[in-house]
Order: sequence, then structure tokens, then C-alpha cells
Amino acid sequence: MGIMEKFTDQTVLISGATRGIGKAIARRFLEAEAHIVGVYAGNNEAAQLFADENRQFADRFELLQCNVADEQQVAALFTRIDEKYPSLDVLVNNAGIRRDAMLAMMSYNQWQDVLNTNLTGTYLMAKQAVLLMMKHKYGRIINITSPVAHLGFSGQANYAASKAGQVALTKTLAKEVARKKITVNCVSPGFISTDFIAGLDLDLLAEYKKMVPMRRFGTPDEVAEAVLFLAGNRAAYISGTVLEVSGGL
Repeated sequence: MGIMEKFTDQTVLISGATRGIGKAIARRFLEAEAHIVGVYAGNNEAAQLFADENRQFADRFELLQCNVADEQQVAALFTRIDEKYPSLDVLVNNAGIRRDAMLAMMSYNQWQDVLNTNLTGTYLMAKQAVLLMMKHKYGRIINITSPVAHLGFSGQANYAASKAGQVALTKTLAKEVARKKITVNCVSPGFISTDFIAGLDLDLLAEYKKMVPMRRFGTPDEVAEAVLFLAGNRAAYISGTVLEVSGGL
């Protein structure tokens, strides 16, 4: 692997930044000299832990609470970014939730909550990001989707639909902003060892591991490497695509 690309003086906005995959992505960008705006939904304990663990980078990150599904909160977030930073260079839409249930038993709220956060949140964040990025004719938008988008898993109709929607949004937006030198891509992590899957039944986790040709779950750092690649100069001609990080799933 070559020398790590630097993101010196670039501003990177990451949703779901204080836990799991988002935390690993934020850490790698900090190590690559970027300025980070990390968004979290409401887990103040995780946010404080992130701040404590990355104290050496304290002058290059800030953590802000924001519900990505709330149009007014997202608008206020981007107003702050526009006022404080010279540009927004990278957006990573990583915020996501699960509310698993068989479709016939799934409540309207279980359906709507997942679509609101995972898909509408991506739309709201990407819309505001594009408006800022177009000013400078540069940008990288990376949406964290899932192989569930095309595989479908029992009990995850809402999650699968939201993730498939992210892929369609990505491919469409990539065409709309290509002439502005803005790329839009997805990273699609398979089973990654985070607390996002920690609550699953042990027998189910064992079954999922058997599904992965590599016979192991991935790590958040492995996903972060893919995100940093798509955010960098080496990926300037890659747009509208989905990079699978799934062990061959």
C-alpha cells in the first residue's frame, strides 16, 4: 500500500461519527490531517468518549448533535459549517438505524423511523452538502449503504428498502453533479464487528458468519480505508458506484 493520502485543510462532515464504523472513519480522517465535523444523534456518552480518545486532535474536530432526519436541524448544521469553515470537501452519510421485524408484524413507526433516518437523512444531508460544494466546484459524497440493499434479509424489509434507496439516490445524484467535480459513491459494508450487530442472537451471528466467504466479520477500520480512498484524489474518476466491503458476501 502506498503512502497515505493527506486531507490537510479539508473539512469532512461525518454523520454517526462517534460510534462503530463512523468513529473509525473519523479517526482515520483525523490521522490524515483533516478537519472533522462529527454529527451524532443523542448518545452524549459516546460523544464524550470519542472526544477523550482523540484529545490530541482537539483543534481539528468538533462534535455536534443533530437529527439528520429533521430538515430544520440539518439546515442549521450546514449554516454553521458555511459560516465557520472555508469549504465543505467531504460528506460521509453514515448515520443509520435498524428496527427489525417481519413485514407483516412491522409497525408503521418501525418502517418510517428507518426510512426517515437512513434515506431521508441521506437526502437532507446530501442536498445541503451539494449546495456548499458547488460554490467551490469540488466535493466528495460517500453514502454508507449495505449488501442488504440487493440481498434482502428476513426481518429487515425497512432497512433493505432504505439502503437500496441510498444506492439509487447515489447513482442519480452522481449524474446531476458530475460537471461540478463532485463525486457521489457508496461504500457497502457487510457484517462488521460493531455494536450495530452485537445485539443479534449468537446462533444468528454464527449463521451470518457462515454466509461470508472469508468466514469472518470485517472491522470498522477496513471500511474506513474504503471511504478514505473514495474521498481522495486517486478516486477522482469514480462516481455513481458501490464499493463492497463484505468479504465476498
